[in-house]
Amino acid sequence: MMNNDEVLGIVFKISNNIEYEINKDGIVTISQKQNYRIQKFFRKLKINIPMYKKMELDKYSSTVFSQIDGNQTVKAIGEYLELKYGDECHPLYERLLIFLNHIEVNCNYIERVDV
Repeated sequence: MMNNDEVLGIVFKISNNIEYEINKDGIVTISQKQNYRIQKFFRKLKINIPMYKKMELDKYSSTVFSQIDGNQTVKAIGEYLELKYGDECHPLYERLLIFLNHIEVNCNYIERVDV
């Protein structure tokens, strides 16, 4: 079990196996390849199944995602969010940690960096 200081000191980097774009407004769109067996099967039957699923993040998620660079700690990302959005993003670290855990464990968009 990690204590608060250890959790706030975690550093993440974006996984090498995802593709993403950042538009002029700073909104991140993640393109996830859909290459499962069932999809390949239906494509062979000439059923139109897109190769990529696109997911557009909201302004908070996009800000967090764009701050993940392999150097920033969770605490530094939280401080940047608070500076940019103020009280709008509270409860800050609870929400931030849930989001980071989700995109690490469930989506595999980010990976922990050993410091």
